[in-house]
Amino acid sequence: MHTDPQQAYLDANHLLAAGDYAGAEDRYQQALALQPWHVAARANLGYLKEQQGAVAEAEFHYRQAIALMPDHPQLHQNLGALLFKEKRLAESEATMRTAVELAPDSPTAWSQLGALLVCTHREPEGEACYRQALALDPGHARAQFNLSYLLLRQARFEEGWRMLDARWQFDRFPLSFDCSFWQGEPLEGKSIALGLEAGHGDMIHFCRYAPMLKARGARRVDVVCHPALRRLFAALPGVDHVYALGEALPGGWDYWTRPMRLPGLFGTEMATIPADVPYLRADAALVQQWRCELPQQGLRVGLAWRGNANFENDADRSLPSLMSLAPLAAVDAHFVSLQKGAGEAEALTPPAGMFVHPIAARLGDFADTAAVIANLDLVISVDTAVAHLAGALGKPCWLLLPDYRCDWRWMADRGDTPWYPSMRLFRQPRDGGWAPVVAEVVAALAALAVRP
Repeated sequence: MHTDPQQAYLDANHLLAAGDYAGAEDRYQQALALQPWHVAARANLGYLKEQQGAVAEAEFHYRQAIALMPDHPQLHQNLGALLFKEKRLAESEATMRTAVELAPDSPTAWSQLGALLVCTHREPEGEACYRQALALDPGHARAQFNLSYLLLRQARFEEGWRMLDARWQFDRFPLSFDCSFWQGEPLEGKSIALGLEAGHGDMIHFCRYAPMLKARGARRVDVVCHPALRRLFAALPGVDHVYALGEALPGGWDYWTRPMRLPGLFGTEMATIPADVPYLRADAALVQQWRCELPQQGLRVGLAWRGNANFENDADRSLPSLMSLAPLAAVDAHFVSLQKGAGEAEALTPPAGMFVHPIAARLGDFADTAAVIANLDLVISVDTAVAHLAGALGKPCWLLLPDYRCDWRWMADRGDTPWYPSMRLFRQPRDGGWAPVVAEVVAALAALAVRP
């Protein structure tokens, strides 16, 4: 047992850095028992509880720290960020504004306030905050990244692509290459590797640029992707070889690049978005194999209702469950589950009156999913990789979008997207909620089902 509160606090910091949350909490509590007004111990204990997901406890400790030191801007930033994550937006905004007032020279405080304003549809105000953060620190990566999403959503592409690259200042790239990073140099006679980046959907979205590298004169274009995409990408036009992450890579390339840098390097604007679909194709043998196992008559509709639970905005972009789509049972259609991972088992016990073909357990990778989609008339999906795949295959896809923190590539107030000509967007109303979206989809599906 410590008798020196400062030493207990320092020991707790070391334990926290080492990932020993229980030991760290014990030392912080010792420090506070000896010195109840130890603000740093109280604040760090709040951070620890936040990392554990104990939101109420974290908030308690943050507020206790603020009560002890009300003029400390970082404490208000911490509490504001916690409230933001909890969608207590009015409280968060008030706290963040206090942080900015206390530290008007803090780019992080300005960027954080900007993010909240943008999420509450006050984009001009949010942009002004981002610009203020960058005026204070032109290299502030998080402010650049936040601004990139706003710019890209508004089709202000030139600056948006440039700002988007800031993500690698605070994120981790999963690969290293023994060659130069491509900055747009001539590719005539050169070889280039396109490295894995972000999620499956992002890779499907941006792999459309691979053939453009070959068109620039590259002698060899190779792609490194998630293992589940390797078979699908094998037929990507202009690509010589596809490697899965984890495979031994041959090396020897002249250049490498990240997929999400290519729109900027190719100067992509609204009028030049490469949207010649399909740019991915299902394997003919797999298509035939699945044709024999799916309904031959009637309207065939694929469903995907959940995304990757680890995605930061998944709680908003995913439906709570398959039950949210229960109103679709009123339409005479054959539904096919394309749902993998979280929610997959729900297809085994669908809503009353709704039969869903539960085939997802037999989908080994995205090549299988593509073959199933090729046999369908329509895909209805939340914002996840299945929607990107349907769009890349040129299959009609109805995309269900959240109001809160909707992804930049779907822009704002549009029912279509220049990225995927076969896609139709169904958006939540301003106050959120999936019921109005599903009702709109049911009406559209009913109209589709009665067409000759």
